[in-house]
Amino acid sequence: MSCSNKNNHMSLAFQLSHPATTLRTTSSSSSSTSLSMSAALIVQNKGGGHGELGFQLAKNLQSNPKITSITILQDDACNDEQEPFKSYATDIPDVKIVKANLSSSEDDTIESLQSILGQDASFDYIWDNCSKSPTGPAKALCDAAKHAWNTKLYTYVSSAGIYQPDESTTFPMNELTTPIKSTAGQHLFDTYAKDTLDLPYVSFRPQYIYGPNSNKHDYIDWFLHRLTRNLPLPIPGDGNQKVSLTNSRDVASILASVLNDEQAAIDQCYFNCGTDRLLTYNDVVHLCADAANIPQDEVHIEYYDADMFGKATFPFRMTDFYVAPDAVKEILKWDGPVCDLAKDLKDFYHDSFLARGGHTMKLPLLVKDWEIVVGHRTSFEIGSVYDKYIPIEFDCSDVKELLID
Repeated sequence: MSCSNKNNHMSLAFQLSHPATTLRTTSSSSSSTSLSMSAALIVQNKGGGHGELGFQLAKNLQSNPKITSITILQDDACNDEQEPFKSYATDIPDVKIVKANLSSSEDDTIESLQSILGQDASFDYIWDNCSKSPTGPAKALCDAAKHAWNTKLYTYVSSAGIYQPDESTTFPMNELTTPIKSTAGQHLFDTYAKDTLDLPYVSFRPQYIYGPNSNKHDYIDWFLHRLTRNLPLPIPGDGNQKVSLTNSRDVASILASVLNDEQAAIDQCYFNCGTDRLLTYNDVVHLCADAANIPQDEVHIEYYDADMFGKATFPFRMTDFYVAPDAVKEILKWDGPVCDLAKDLKDFYHDSFLARGGHTMKLPLLVKDWEIVVGHRTSFEIGSVYDKYIPIEFDCSDVKELLID
């Protein structure tokens, strides 16, 4: 159910899983009694690029001796029939799942949040993979961490998309020197939690994420959709721009590394979050081809002028835009990635792409691809590889060659 009384209720329709019991929020006062001196709370969004992180983080923390209990506060807008949510019960059965409407804009309170999680609930460690700005449930969560639970460490999952590099920026982008978007919701959240509340606070900035239980596949699918149909791959520039594609398991291990040295994490505060195995766009194309057993001589890359055609449908930036985990390795002693994209892609191709029917599914209109590929031609050809994907009829009977003196 949904509760609308701002003063006494959090507007959160919620449900406990393990055991599965529907609950009703009630007006009550908060309690700071701790159930465990090492209780962890993971706040998880409804899905998307970060949708798998809470699941993988819970699996990681289960083997950490500092953590004795784990609760996931899950946005109830998630689709329980999709990964990773459908694997909660089987893969992390000892983790308590509390579902709630975390997208509310209501002025929620510590009391209403406490009534959701339990009157005696208190959390020493929080990983927030949901909040987008310091409003609604996100603000209540910060307030509870500061004033009710005396949380030891609040770890926030921001985004490398917050960066706004300029002409002086060197790559990989540095956490402390690269300009950021001052109006970004994540920056406003950082400011509220760190500066206004003075929480013991750490903020991670991940980039492009993939994983075995992801529900967002856009980045890799873009390449495989074209490769498996023998279509050109329009790549901006020369394809040598670097990208950081990180397995969600490695992202989770980075997020958990704050437990290696909590004070050092707080002192640094901001960390890039990604693999150190950087690849170029050309590399990604050829790795995807290998995964799909497509001969390299059958791969057709169409390099194009990004100033002329823009980003089009390409899943990454047109220019260099990447991070590296130098700070987290040096300061938090993160061991580095255990996953490798080349190996992971073979599993992804069979277990995800083919299993979802990616090689046969109907594609969106490839108009931008057609514009780029045909736009680079020096002669006009009737008929193209795009004909069956762009069912547009052209009358070419009066087409004449354009002569330029």
